[in-house]
Amino acid sequence: MQTKISLVTGGAGFIGSHVVDHLIKMKHKVIVLDDLSGGFRENVNFKSIFVKGSVVDENILDKIFQQHKVSYIYHLAAYAAEGLSHFIRRFNYENNLIGSINLINRAIKFKVKHFVFTSSIAVYGRNQLPMLETLAPKPEDPYGIAKYAIELDLRTVAEMFGLNHTIFRSHNVYGERQNHGDPYRNVLGIFVNNIMSGKPMTVFGDGRQTRAFTHIDDVAPYIAKSVDINGARNETFNIGADKPYTILHLARTIAKAMQREPQIEFLPARNEVAHAYSSHEKARGYLASIRQLGWMKVLIEWWIGRLKLVPENPESLVRLKLWKRCRQAGQKYCNNETPQISWRKIYDSNCNSRLFGVWKDS
Repeated sequence: MQTKISLVTGGAGFIGSHVVDHLIKMKHKVIVLDDLSGGFRENVNFKSIFVKGSVVDENILDKIFQQHKVSYIYHLAAYAAEGLSHFIRRFNYENNLIGSINLINRAIKFKVKHFVFTSSIAVYGRNQLPMLETLAPKPEDPYGIAKYAIELDLRTVAEMFGLNHTIFRSHNVYGERQNHGDPYRNVLGIFVNNIMSGKPMTVFGDGRQTRAFTHIDDVAPYIAKSVDINGARNETFNIGADKPYTILHLARTIAKAMQREPQIEFLPARNEVAHAYSSHEKARGYLASIRQLGWMKVLIEWWIGRLKLVPENPESLVRLKLWKRCRQAGQKYCNNETPQISWRKIYDSNCNSRLFGVWKDS
């Protein structure tokens, strides 16, 4: 039986690392490409092959495709910040659009069987609700424009060169490994970080904006399995939860899960879509039942649990990291090498600052 070889871009990130885990369970050989600008080396499954780099770097892409006969591409690498994308237009288009085209060009050249792309409901803009795959997209920010441009390119590539694809329009995914330290993305993580830092949760406008929040386990497995499902070939699917919640409801839910009284600071409203949630009828037979915010407490416990386990003594952290690496990689890392660690300050559940180390891999 021929080994399935998959390239996962953004495989050190939140969603990408979960997709990698599922692919490895499916017996794929997985190459992870990630520049670690938003992901973490520790998220990467040790059974995968890790390459540090960006889809913008054509030399790295060429080396990967020359060294490995890639059958499937799962393209999750992106800088996902809708509102911020207005102010980083060139960065947005270079990373989210040009980088994707670099990857599509290699998929054509090296005869990849299937290209899986994670788009976003940002392509819909201000549209009728719930958002359906049949609606004409009306993206309102550079991030959504880049995502939709890639969707269009994949369709023309399918017609011209026969490259099969599947497009997933995901939205507001949360779960384990989500980066709660990013001040611009992932409202759940922002609220958690606000509370851990002893600050009020920041809400733009009146907080009555609505979003549907989806647990990672209702997204990652289906992205991974899509290449094996004939009905997913050259199709676009909304993927996520059906039920929308207001941002105020979300803030109160997180505060309750963290056993805190909700403290909210209202900021001036931003130019953003007020209500965004989609229909998943097209994928209904393809998806399992979707969890709602009932998973919130589990997520909060995971976040706090990780922070409580961080040793206060940097020396202890070095030993812990060495032990983890030994366990994953065998004797190769079990000598007395001193690891290179990037230190950052985080806050535990009692709002005390701790040092947290992240591997700086060569």
